[in-house]
Amino acid sequence: MTRRHAEIVGAGFAGLTLGAALAQRDWTVRIHERSPECRTFGAGIWFWENGFRVLNAIGACDDALDGAVMAPSWESFDEGGKTIDRFEFGNHETGGRIFCIVRQQLYEAVHQAALRSGVEIETSSTAEGATPEGELIIEGGKRYEADLVVGADGVNSNVRDTVGLLRKRTVHSDGAIRVIVPFTEEEVCEPGWDRIFELWSGPRRALYTPCSRETLYLCLTSLAEDREALQVRVPRDVWARSFPKLARFIERMPEEGRWDRFETIKLHRWSKGRVAILGDAAHAMPPGLGQACGTAVVNALGLATTLDEEKDIDRALEVWEARERVLTEHTQWWSWSTWPITRVPPWLAHAVFNCPGLSSWIAKQRARPSLYVPYGTAGDPRWLPPEMRTKGAAASAVGA
Repeated sequence: MTRRHAEIVGAGFAGLTLGAALAQRDWTVRIHERSPECRTFGAGIWFWENGFRVLNAIGACDDALDGAVMAPSWESFDEGGKTIDRFEFGNHETGGRIFCIVRQQLYEAVHQAALRSGVEIETSSTAEGATPEGELIIEGGKRYEADLVVGADGVNSNVRDTVGLLRKRTVHSDGAIRVIVPFTEEEVCEPGWDRIFELWSGPRRALYTPCSRETLYLCLTSLAEDREALQVRVPRDVWARSFPKLARFIERMPEEGRWDRFETIKLHRWSKGRVAILGDAAHAMPPGLGQACGTAVVNALGLATTLDEEKDIDRALEVWEARERVLTEHTQWWSWSTWPITRVPPWLAHAVFNCPGLSSWIAKQRARPSLYVPYGTAGDPRWLPPEMRTKGAAASAVGA
């Protein structure tokens, strides 16, 4: 029997996850990456229970979460130190867990899982577009035929745009500088060092998220019009004045910082003919729920599983979108609506997040994506750290 073949554009988290999952289901897979090497920029990334299940399914979870910190809670504060919003995360027994991972560590774990599965990756290979018949067109005129072409090539996707699937692209008024800074040995001995918190200062926001005992992820958010905060060289003194509680960490920030503006992408459909769109190319979102990457890998595994079950590709693409799109758009909306939008005053956010009845309903809506069991993982055990698995096995042996 002839093996089915996929051409994927974009060696990011979505493309690599899909590539690994398809190869593990006996597809041949080639991924095209426009950069000369496979890597991601250095910052942190939130990963929830739904994402762990996907990483575990493709064999990447142990490497991705090695040394990562499981955060116990998250809290946001106004300039006077008053709590705006707060919630507790789950634990290894109850679920709802969240880790923050250094992006490069997560990326390398997924990258290696794809390579182990037999995925071929071509670097310095830029896609010009695709045809609904399943043909990928590479810069310079080279063409590849496939049973399925996948555009996982980000918000500026050439694959998506050549098949006319973009419905709406919203560029938001704010964005963020994301950096990794080192912890000292003394700092990780301080009470509460592993808790995530966010500080508000006028229209600026600062998010403190530990990744490990060695690294801290800082996310500094501002409006695009905030010229003082968005100089070519990161003005550490400006940010330290806004957030004196974080001054010692801000002083360790690199001078060169990348400011990315938030966007939301909506499509007419997620596929056309033999072309499917995945990840930010299909559903970019602000970081309000920390689910952009998690949603991308969930949908990637869902696509691979559906293609394995439904041999007719046209039918498989319809079933996949019908199953995943509702929750994806729910996640986009709540990522935007509960993100600490820089124009929202603290008193209004406090009133909304602490309104009796309303606050518990909001919490449930925000939790839906993280507690979702990705399609194809329902029969899999929940991921546990290797040391906990070893303890469990030892306890079972004693009981026997």
